[in-house]
Amino acid sequence: MNNLNQTLRLAGAAVGLAALAAAQQYPPPQQQYPQQQQYPQQQSPAQQPYPQAPPPYAGNAPQFYPEQLDGLLGRIALYADPLLAQVLAAATYPNEIPEAAMWANQHRYVYGENLARRIADDRLPWSPNTIALLPFPDVLDMMARDIGWTQQLGSAVLAQRPDVMDAVQRMRRRALDYGTLRSTPQQRVLASGDYIQILPVDSGYYYVPIYNPNVIYVRPSRGFVGVTFGPRVYIGAAFGTWGWANPSIDWRAHNVIIDRRPWERSWANRERYEHTYTSPRPRVDGPREERHEREMRDYRNRDAGGDRDRRERDRERR
Repeated sequence: MNNLNQTLRLAGAAVGLAALAAAQQYPPPQQQYPQQQQYPQQQSPAQQPYPQAPPPYAGNAPQFYPEQLDGLLGRIALYADPLLAQVLAAATYPNEIPEAAMWANQHRYVYGENLARRIADDRLPWSPNTIALLPFPDVLDMMARDIGWTQQLGSAVLAQRPDVMDAVQRMRRRALDYGTLRSTPQQRVLASGDYIQILPVDSGYYYVPIYNPNVIYVRPSRGFVGVTFGPRVYIGAAFGTWGWANPSIDWRAHNVIIDRRPWERSWANRERYEHTYTSPRPRVDGPREERHEREMRDYRNRDAGGDRDRRERDRERR
């Protein structure tokens, strides 16, 4: 019996040694890893899709506290009054903003009367308030990227316009007191009584102010960066059809003035209100048409050919 057990142990050891030798001759198969994940390529700002506007408020008008309105208005309170009037009105059409921002980005290389002609040629279906911002692609881009903010702003304009106006004045007063709001070669700051106006230095030429609302309304600290400005934008008579005939804000009456008339869209009449314009808006009788792809090719070809005059004009606009 002992001899049998010893024989079995010797046989098992031999099998183990044979298996080890085979393993040394043939390495184990390589581990199979999952395929590398494919990430989408980085898109340019003009190509990136914008978020859709959230569903509109239903039922009663929303109510915003003064602190909430200060937060909503801070990022645009230092815009020139005519531009601010257009932004307040356009914000009440948040569903139009993302598509308008894409159109503006695609046509940011077109200026002045040429841009007005492209707008008419493309038969854009949006409200004149939205179209009025097409010369300002960076403003529309900001509104489209934070569409929740835009919808809240528009709802506040419709439901609490006097409170919105008061919030703008509070923020301007705060910036003026801290010395972060002052007249510049781009904008004039007029403080008279209870109201602060901000107007373009040159009529028809607008600069979008760039600033951090988290620091512009507090006491400046070391290294403070104040208000800077984007490129100059010219708004001529060709844009009168879309509300650029003397837009302004009547601070005392809490009115937005579009085309020399109070713009009276409110929460109660928002579904049926149509503003009256001196120059009738071109009627859109057919489907929207796009020509920007051909124009972009022409633009790139001119750029590749070294159009020095165009570059000089671009530098002057900045």
